[in-house]
Amino acid sequence: MKLRKVIVGAYAANCYIVIDEKEGKSVVIDPGDDVKNIIDAIDASNTKVEYILLTHGHADHTSAAEEIRNKYNAPIAISREDYNMMKSRELMYGKLIDKVDIYVEDNQVFEFGNIKLKALYTPGHTPGGVSFLGENMVFTGDTLFQSSVGRTDFTGGDFNAIIDSIKNRLMTLPDEMVVFPGHGPKTSIKEEKMHNPFL
Repeated sequence: MKLRKVIVGAYAANCYIVIDEKEGKSVVIDPGDDVKNIIDAIDASNTKVEYILLTHGHADHTSAAEEIRNKYNAPIAISREDYNMMKSRELMYGKLIDKVDIYVEDNQVFEFGNIKLKALYTPGHTPGGVSFLGENMVFTGDTLFQSSVGRTDFTGGDFNAIIDSIKNRLMTLPDEMVVFPGHGPKTSIKEEKMHNPFL
């Protein structure tokens, strides 16, 4: 397995491309902006995009999703709760995606090549926030950052919910699990247990 990170947009969001080199397949997580840079990274991987996975519906994580879908014919997956927020045209939510291909369910598994990513509902930053769990890594979107947590002062945010999500869905993962957040550097479950002031 190989991982590419593309930092995109004015908010320096992390877009991840998770690659199974042997099988020539990949998924794109949170294509938020700078579509050309994302396409360049995908094309450099020489893989077929199987899914576009969105951790939540904010514009800095979703704005390039339709262009990526149109180019690679890959389905867009997002929670129904966050898609409904996008439809409401709330501030911070991205331009409406014309069609959602897959409404993500809790514990749903996305397979591509020999890699599996399981969806974990982690609401709080948004009503339908999702993290994607792999064998030794978890993509947390804007739920958990290095030494911080996601904002909850936007429409649909809930501080108690995000803390509950982190404590009961993420901090129960193995200490060595690597955390790839929606902004900033990677961290680990162990590091966040030890140093995150919100926990």
